[in-house]
Amino acid sequence: MINVSNIHGNEYRVIIEEHGSSTTHTVTLDDKYYEELTHRTIQKEELIKNSFEFLLQRESKESILRKFDLKVISRYFPEYEKVISV
Repeated sequence: MINVSNIHGNEYRVIIEEHGSSTTHTVTLDDKYYEELTHRTIQKEELIKNSFEFLLQRESKESILRKFDLKVISRYFPEYEKVISV
């Protein structure tokens, strides 16, 4: 289960619970990048959740950075923006 909640402004807390354990991550998402990926067709929380589902298909929750800007994903996974764009 992936739970996304807004902390303040463009900062979000993501809690991933699976296999009896959980991890907590802090993610920032600026408005410009959000608009580029979604054209505002989905909420920021949904984009973040979709992004974590993308990550979990490629690595364990323990391997995901604890604090990062959403843009960083494309550095590790070049296909990210193409796959995640709405």
